[in-house]
Amino acid sequence: MESTSIITQVNRDEEQINSFPTSESGPSSSKKPRSRSLLNTFLCCFGSGRHGTHQSVPQTSDQTDQRQPNKYLLPQVRQQDAHKCCIVIDLDETLVHSSFKPISNADFVVPVEIDGTVHEVYVLKRPHVDEFLQKVGQLYECVLFTASLAKYADPVADLLDKWGVFRCRLFRESCVFHRGNYIKDLSRLGRKLERIVIVDNSPASYIFHQDNAIPVSSWFDDMSDTELLDVLPLLERISQEEDVYKILKKENHNHIKR
Repeated sequence: MESTSIITQVNRDEEQINSFPTSESGPSSSKKPRSRSLLNTFLCCFGSGRHGTHQSVPQTSDQTDQRQPNKYLLPQVRQQDAHKCCIVIDLDETLVHSSFKPISNADFVVPVEIDGTVHEVYVLKRPHVDEFLQKVGQLYECVLFTASLAKYADPVADLLDKWGVFRCRLFRESCVFHRGNYIKDLSRLGRKLERIVIVDNSPASYIFHQDNAIPVSSWFDDMSDTELLDVLPLLERISQEEDVYKILKKENHNHIKR
């Protein structure tokens, strides 16, 4: 996986890929376009990363465990969230699906500047995402954590989160690059691990903390999808626990049964 693409996604076969590679490396990322041909077009435009002021993605190796943070990613817990667990929520294929190809029924069209040229990103909202965000916003300290770049993900989050649910937004530079994947290392957040839940469509994203995960299926365009509604009862149960592992370990990392 190249570190210089804008969006980090999976395709319909669950293979993690990046779309619209660019010579710019930076703090935000995006995920794949809908077609392989478009992806290949973007890949041929790929160039070496520029050195600049952008923060690099932390690396891990097999010999050295670099997951102990020098500085936590999240600020101090707000007083109104002090009693709540923390929920980490992915963006692409979890809450939305985005494409550089026009989508007639797109909910948002977000302009993204890449190497001096403005491109339009077409964004579809997953069914029931509004209800999902409002509900988890009542129950949890909510954090958006995406392996996509901020130049794409931040404006999408502005349009998606009309209620100010997300207390913090974390982008690609907050991930750990490990064995070709962007990993969301929950130990770097500054919250107790037994008080963190992650909702994500990509198992690679939470490979360091699988017992904290509520997996959801990757979403592309199925408007009959109910996954975000289906996970709410479990999230409500977990929100009442002091230790999320009491419930999540019993789930055995499987998708919620419907």
